[in-house]
Amino acid sequence: MKSSPARRAVVAVATATAMAFLSACGKGDGTAPTPPAGPVTIAGVRIDKDQALHDLLPEKIRKAGKVRVATDVPYAPFEMFVKEGGSELTGLDYDLGQALGAKLGVTFAFSPQKFDGIIPAIQAGKFDVAMSAITDNRERQKVVDFVDYSRSGSGVLVAEGNPSKVTTLDDLCGRKVAVQAATNQLDLLKSHQAACRKAGRPAIGIQTFPKDSDAQLALRAGKVVAQVLTKPAAGWVAKTADSGKTFDLVEDPAAPGGYGASPNGIAVSKQLPELTEAIRKALQALIDEGTLALVYDQYGVGSIAVEKATKNAAVD
Repeated sequence: MKSSPARRAVVAVATATAMAFLSACGKGDGTAPTPPAGPVTIAGVRIDKDQALHDLLPEKIRKAGKVRVATDVPYAPFEMFVKEGGSELTGLDYDLGQALGAKLGVTFAFSPQKFDGIIPAIQAGKFDVAMSAITDNRERQKVVDFVDYSRSGSGVLVAEGNPSKVTTLDDLCGRKVAVQAATNQLDLLKSHQAACRKAGRPAIGIQTFPKDSDAQLALRAGKVVAQVLTKPAAGWVAKTADSGKTFDLVEDPAAPGGYGASPNGIAVSKQLPELTEAIRKALQALIDEGTLALVYDQYGVGSIAVEKATKNAAVD
């Protein structure tokens, strides 16, 4: 998902709401704290070491007792700081990393990095993996392997109770809709105009804004019937804004991960194929146990979770 100009769409809004929603995860000493290896409780579920999965890890990882993880913070709801200006991390990727680490019997030690430097740092051997809502695509597969853990695209945010009864993109025809300028979501709305015309309906009244937070103000004020943004961001805003009392996320059964959904993956060094397989199997165990769904649900994005852990799922 971090390949769109909208990848920081709701950071300002989500970071503010995260303060009241999330609990601390570290020491706040200026670096990302490393939690100790051992059982953890994530989304209310205790996760213990699986010795058979631990034995699949490369020897260097078993000896080190940790997996070095690069992440780009903040990008809600995947990765956030618990407190602005602090170093304590939280978010979907962080929680999932701790769950995978507990299952594998090692620590997933997160370190914030600038997004465009993450994959080069893995290639240089500075990190073993990256967990940062990274879109799995064929170009990136040339230099890293992916364990795919979600599929996400664009989502539709509406006012609480969905008074305009928006259920699909077609319901936006002839209505005013907010979107951030210069994003994939704007392209989506523009491309859907043809479908509106074909159905004999008026065009979507696209209203562009510099930031997603500006678009949400228009939705709050009733100036538009909906806002289109990344589905994870929409789900997070719906869950956290005013304690979940202001917005709703539209769930279109025909597009569970969002419109134009693509796989997001945990990027793993190609020098560590055993680690890729160990993470894939650990992720499948979390899926089978129902833990993955609980992790996603607590961030309001349950519909983007995968049902099967795959490697390098992107085909284009």
